[in-house]
Amino acid sequence: MATKKQIILPIVVLGLGIGALAGISALKKPPEEKPALDTTPLVSVEEIQFQPMMFNVSSYGVVNPKYNTNLVSQVMGEITYLSDSFVKGGFVKAGDILAKIDASDYEADLLDAQASIASAKAALVQERANVKVAEKEWAQISNGTPTDLSLRKPQLAQEIAKLKSAEAGLHRAQRNLERTVIRAPYDSLVSSREVGLGSYVSKGTPVGALLSTDIAEVRLPLADKEIQYLEAKGVNATVELVGNFAGSKQEWIGKIVRSEGVVDSKSRMTYLVAEIVDPYGLKADKRELRYGTYVTANISGASAGEVTIVPRHLIVNGQVAIMDDEKLLRYIDVTMLRQEGSKVVISDGLENGMKLITSALDYPIEGMKLALPEDRILQKETQAEAAQSTELAMDSED
Repeated sequence: MATKKQIILPIVVLGLGIGALAGISALKKPPEEKPALDTTPLVSVEEIQFQPMMFNVSSYGVVNPKYNTNLVSQVMGEITYLSDSFVKGGFVKAGDILAKIDASDYEADLLDAQASIASAKAALVQERANVKVAEKEWAQISNGTPTDLSLRKPQLAQEIAKLKSAEAGLHRAQRNLERTVIRAPYDSLVSSREVGLGSYVSKGTPVGALLSTDIAEVRLPLADKEIQYLEAKGVNATVELVGNFAGSKQEWIGKIVRSEGVVDSKSRMTYLVAEIVDPYGLKADKRELRYGTYVTANISGASAGEVTIVPRHLIVNGQVAIMDDEKLLRYIDVTMLRQEGSKVVISDGLENGMKLITSALDYPIEGMKLALPEDRILQKETQAEAAQSTELAMDSED
């Protein structure tokens, strides 16, 4: 039979446990309420700005001389002189003597021609005297009509023809003598020399080749869709040429002078021709633009007016996403003037100050609420301040 002590002791222990549990529970703080989860899509935006713009058209090409000349011998003979400048890479001026051919035979031909002229002139004087004698003799005859032969008119015409033939021979001999001296037709760069001192040349023998240094040309291929952005199809437009010089990029300024006027059958391109004055800097102190240099070209085009530029990937079905003043998603139709690489030129549809959405949206619905990163930061700061205020209030109650 249980004693009184055995009955009371468990009751006391149970009561102490219940009291301790109640005390511990009283000391606990109430669980904090979690803030509601904000599911508003977070986006980044860029402010639209319109500004004046000039279209530019890009192309490429190789620098070549405007004129190139293959020199050939027009007479036969031995090369007796070569200029020191007449070497590959040498610069020569217009009229400079490049080479001479032995002129002794042509000097003799000139003397023969001069002698023929003198003989023909003497024969013509004599024949004119004979004509006067014949006229006087026929004047003394009262009856009969003189014929042209009686008045020696055919003989006079023959002597006149002989004089003209002799004059032609003189001109030919003078011209051949002049051709024994080979001169530069214009300021040029010697690209090759085909003869040496003592070489024998005949008519048509190649002597050398020259490249003009006054003006360089670059043929620039353009598609028709690019030409539409140029005024007057590009003629008289300024072109900026960029190429490598001495291991670094250099720029030269040229001018479009003409279009070749046809579409190339292979490339389906139209070629514009740009000219660069004094490419080797021989007349002015500037860096040289050597022939054969590959250059990229930037051609100044027509005015685009007031436009804005938008990344191409932000335009879907001719529309862009905008965040309006109430931070709602809106889609706006835009007018695209031109695509330039990854950018698109927009002329209409947008306005200054509009906020263009530049980040991706997972499930976009027009009119949905949007938020900016700074809004989320401000919201977190507000929640932190509210939580801090709550803690301070509870501490003061304790």
